[in-house]
Amino acid sequence: MLSAAAEHIQFADLHLSKVALNLGFFEIKWYSLAYIAGILVGWWYLLRLLAQPGAPMSRRHADDLVFYATLGIIIGGRLGYVLFYDIGMLAYPLQVLKLWDGGMSLHGGVIGTTIAILWLCRRNGLSWLRVHDYVAVVAPFGLFFGRLANFVNGELWGKPGDVPWAIVFQNTVPSGMIEPARHPSQLYEAGLEGLVLFAILWVLFWKTKARYEPGKLVGTFLLGYGSFRFFVEFFREPDSQFAGTFLATTIHMGQLLCLPMIAGGIYLIATAKKRRERVEPIAGSESVA
Repeated sequence: MLSAAAEHIQFADLHLSKVALNLGFFEIKWYSLAYIAGILVGWWYLLRLLAQPGAPMSRRHADDLVFYATLGIIIGGRLGYVLFYDIGMLAYPLQVLKLWDGGMSLHGGVIGTTIAILWLCRRNGLSWLRVHDYVAVVAPFGLFFGRLANFVNGELWGKPGDVPWAIVFQNTVPSGMIEPARHPSQLYEAGLEGLVLFAILWVLFWKTKARYEPGKLVGTFLLGYGSFRFFVEFFREPDSQFAGTFLATTIHMGQLLCLPMIAGGIYLIATAKKRRERVEPIAGSESVA
């Protein structure tokens, strides 16, 4: 096992650091930059989408949405982590506020963003499902940058594997034990949830009439993310807090949370055509039948 691990890439040899910039009195970490990059690039791309005929909201709404969605991602992501992965943290409320200590849940972030969109649409009389469609198209940016940050941090690694691209991460087993080579599951997720899912949604938005069938794009996102995440979890180490339970031996928590996403995605896609109606744009320049 030792010789096999020695033949693979050593994570330490990549010379990656969690800190992007260290000013001595202040540190900027790659994980923080990943969130910022995902939001800013997503905002830029959303404005490009809204410039097309039949847009469901204006630039003003998009600017407000970025603010509310950011709150939804942070609050929902953190509360989702606590409720789904570390419920005991509720006994120490101040610990919940320490975003740098613990983790964030993508599923919680999705719920938080959904609530933010519903709030914005209710206040402005917008179609919440069509706004969801546009937000879904830009979401893969955040997933891509976030998974790359997970890799740079050397966290959320995969199960032991002997594939040529396996990586020997640090501190994955108790001190004194041999570190095995592992699947770089963070990169699997970056590729599938980020690049591949973005490509699928890009084709649907720009090359088809999917954006005029409310729910089709967000349904594709839910089905695509849920399926990709469910698949990658087979190569990902289960969360340590669930060791010895069925959430480690039978189905991972991440897979369990993906099941309603997959079911919801299939439903939204299957029923999208019947929701199609004449679209009068809030932004853009044309009506779309």
